[in-house]
Amino acid sequence: MKKTELYIKSTNDVNNLHTIVWEPESEIKAIVQISHGMIEYIHRYDRFARFLNSKGILVVGNDHLGHGLTARDDEELGYFPTDKKSATVVEDLYKITQEIKSRYGEEVPYFVLGHSMGSFMIRRYIMTYGDKVDGCVIVGTGSQPNIVLKGGQTVLKFLKAFKGDKHRSKFVEKMAFGTYNKKFKPIDTSCDWISRDKYIVNKYVNDKYCTFLFTLNGYETLFDALEFIQNTKNVEKIPKELPLLFVSGDMDPVGNYGKGVKQIYENYKISGIKDIDIKLYKDGRHEILNELEYENVYNDIYNWLSERIKITQKSF
Repeated sequence: MKKTELYIKSTNDVNNLHTIVWEPESEIKAIVQISHGMIEYIHRYDRFARFLNSKGILVVGNDHLGHGLTARDDEELGYFPTDKKSATVVEDLYKITQEIKSRYGEEVPYFVLGHSMGSFMIRRYIMTYGDKVDGCVIVGTGSQPNIVLKGGQTVLKFLKAFKGDKHRSKFVEKMAFGTYNKKFKPIDTSCDWISRDKYIVNKYVNDKYCTFLFTLNGYETLFDALEFIQNTKNVEKIPKELPLLFVSGDMDPVGNYGKGVKQIYENYKISGIKDIDIKLYKDGRHEILNELEYENVYNDIYNWLSERIKITQKSF
């Protein structure tokens, strides 16, 4: 396994996207591009990437704007330096796609995978570039009722008028995450909702790249993505032949404990998408790739990918 770090210019023409490529020693059967979640960074997917490498799959992913080593300094963590909001994040993802395809060949089966906020970005990605990839895995996703979304956007607009878009608000953080620990007892940290694996949670809460407050601009970008992907007209833009897999824990508050994920799955089915599957893991919390049963999750994702790799290869 060869691990390479590189920097690719963001489409905002300001930042350099910190990008990691995990390349298998064996022949490359497929490529998986990862879009990480909110308030984390791509290196947290190292264990999963190494697993896929062991199966002959190359993995690539970047730190989004305002995250990890793409942020120019600690002050920029949680801030997206763009006026195009989530559209820039998606264009950055597609720029990575183009770069990797140019290096490894258009003929290699290419999949995208997004977790949490990264799943919102990847859902927007396939509404624009779904014809450029061979499948999509949507992990730890969710939605918000439009009335809640509009209310949140109104609060952000009000606060921004007085505080500016770089302001970090404890009130907004509580509004976004305040109820997520509610169903879990006993609790040791404010982030017990991410996993039952205490090692993962403790590592997370002691990592400066996972503990910063989002700016108002950051929440605007998040809500902008949700507004876009929840628009039925945009859902219709997803290619009907694109294979989709939803993966979540049934105790993930972001996905409304499985109910929200099932609803999105049903909405996508109704839109006419033909090859669509869902896997919900009992007692699994938000970071299902970092849960106690992570090996089962990894194998399920690989088996799904493997079937679609065979189909893609037959078409050449």
